[in-house]
Amino acid sequence: MDLLQLRYFQAVARYEHISRAAEELHVAQPSLSRTIARLEAELGSPLFDRQGRRIRLNQYGAMFLRHVDRALTELDDGRRALRDARDTGLGRVGVASETLLTITHLLGSFRVTHPRADVRLFQSNAEEMDRQLRAGEIDFCVASQPLTGSKFESVELAREEVLLAVPRGHWLDGRESVTISEIADEPFVTTRFGHWQRALLDRLFASEGLTPLLSCEGDEPGASQDMISAGLGIGLIPAISRQAGTETRVPVAWVHLNAPDCHRVLTLVWSRDAYLSEAALKFREFTTSRPFMTHRLPHLGRERGPDPS
Repeated sequence: MDLLQLRYFQAVARYEHISRAAEELHVAQPSLSRTIARLEAELGSPLFDRQGRRIRLNQYGAMFLRHVDRALTELDDGRRALRDARDTGLGRVGVASETLLTITHLLGSFRVTHPRADVRLFQSNAEEMDRQLRAGEIDFCVASQPLTGSKFESVELAREEVLLAVPRGHWLDGRESVTISEIADEPFVTTRFGHWQRALLDRLFASEGLTPLLSCEGDEPGASQDMISAGLGIGLIPAISRQAGTETRVPVAWVHLNAPDCHRVLTLVWSRDAYLSEAALKFREFTTSRPFMTHRLPHLGRERGPDPS
């Protein structure tokens, strides 16, 4: 039994799919299948139940996986601890966020305060962040959706209203608020499944027994406000975007949505058992010891804002 076999097994167990695991590991499927077969032969027990091309982790595989996860986590933590001990700085901290503008100011302030910290930033959706945390690829997520792993710890950083942005001259331009039923036939600019804006939009419409009409769905939340300004539809934008706005860029009108729980909750999430470098520990203290953003909203007149976060 070697380390490569264990990492291959861990990936196949996570996906329960040979081809997906092979793609992640950058190995050929036949080679991966032979490695798993050799591991099972060495252990003297099948780790997966096979039905045609489908595989499922069985009770023996689940039992073995718990030990493999702990062993590989310890090895990875040991490698990081040695690297941090050699460094003259504070070590590395990896942070993932669904949208980068959400944490740009935070990371900039952290770097000024701790210039020796090696900060790595990733843009990931909720599913990717969950995987990255479990795999130890990152230390923290600034998440706009719940991450519910049993070994995850989290603290709420901010809670902000989500507004409806509409193009200038739209029939809602100048309205103070609107209900979901009033905009049931309006085309929406939004993100794909996996992003918080799409999850919120679907939830708000489902609560009224409706399905939103989509004019555009993509993977770059920061482009939504530009497309709304161009008249391609209306959309949900967090209040922080409007608060950071200017008078000359990306003009849109802002409307309150008269709907329950029309807000975004930002949480800092980390794995309870993972090794944290000195840089990571200082980042957690820095992030949780001060207000994350300003919550007060200015009057909803005819202000304009930049790219949404």
